[in-house]
Amino acid sequence: MPRRGHRWKTPSEPITLTLRAESLVFGGASLAHAPDGRVAFLWFAIPGELVEATVEREYPDYLEAVTTRVLEPSPERIAPRCPLFGECGGCQLQHIAYEAQVRLKEAVVREQLERIGRLDPGVVRPIVPATEPWAYRNHLRFSTGKKFGHIGFISRRGHGLLQVENCPIADPWVNDLLPKLQGHGAGLHQVQVRHSAATGSFLVNPAIPGVDIPTGQTSYLERLAGHDFVVSASAFFQVNTAQAEELVRLVGEALPPRGHLLVDAFAGVGTFARIFADRFDSVIAIEESNSAARDAKVNLRSVRNAHIRIGKVEEILPTFEDYPDAVVLDPPRPGCAPPVLAAICRFRPGTVVYVSCNPATLARDLRVLVDGGYRLTAVTPLDMFPQTGHIECVSRLEWPAE
Repeated sequence: MPRRGHRWKTPSEPITLTLRAESLVFGGASLAHAPDGRVAFLWFAIPGELVEATVEREYPDYLEAVTTRVLEPSPERIAPRCPLFGECGGCQLQHIAYEAQVRLKEAVVREQLERIGRLDPGVVRPIVPATEPWAYRNHLRFSTGKKFGHIGFISRRGHGLLQVENCPIADPWVNDLLPKLQGHGAGLHQVQVRHSAATGSFLVNPAIPGVDIPTGQTSYLERLAGHDFVVSASAFFQVNTAQAEELVRLVGEALPPRGHLLVDAFAGVGTFARIFADRFDSVIAIEESNSAARDAKVNLRSVRNAHIRIGKVEEILPTFEDYPDAVVLDPPRPGCAPPVLAAICRFRPGTVVYVSCNPATLARDLRVLVDGGYRLTAVTPLDMFPQTGHIECVSRLEWPAE
């Protein structure tokens, strides 16, 4: 995957290359090799295709290029639904038939586990595809035009606003709202929109004068696995509710049916702590974000055996005196800090369920846990974000019986 933090330069003269796309990498580009041997990350190609591509960025040891002409198209190539595809940075895979998207994503997970984690790719189970690969995203952040107040997305190149009239992956409610917001964004940095089809609750933040719908809400009500959750504007919650239900199912299948103590690390608004509290005598949720922790307090108020601790997981988990039976890890993209993994290997909970949105850091962390004595029993990819290069995984580890 391209490493955005590294220094790069734009070629002084246009560079056109003929490249053969080899495999999909995490993030949605295809791996290729330039004639001089350098690795090229190639956007909007499909593995197996021969394309002409323009180099957009040169790094010391690799290139980033964008497909400009397909010379030998894949049978899996389709016409993108969105007229902004290729310019907007939100989607990377609309040119690939959905059945091929999920197959390629599953292959990415296998490759990352084997290459980075030195783990057996045979533990990877079939990916869980989305029933509806379009019109799923119920949380969007729109950028705004300073002069005319347009609402849209920033170009994938990082500059210039693309006015959006309709987003094919967005919740239909959000698309119906877009015309009402257009022209009202002047003076605002961003407009955040969240909507729950299950509860009918929504959030449009910040307050926008002149729009014929209530705006300025600081939270909304979401429903998952039969439970209602208060979610603040700045708190994390899955953006694809249908696939979030599948995620909960996978976590539930991985957790033991009964236990003494469950730790919900990186707990967010208390999602897993609330859903699985009835399986354990006690549940402890750990969350660093103050806004999410406030939501968790509300969401766990009626759960008598649940408690929340506010702070960094790497600072709180190692101080536990009561050893947990099970731990759910759901960290952000950088994965778990070393003290978190060290604490787990010291406590030796019988079951660890690791929910990850980054196969690379997942592979790294699983290697540490396996080296610490755990057995990796399953990794299940889940397509939470169809049409994009993002991949979710649920992994299960168990401590061998004495």
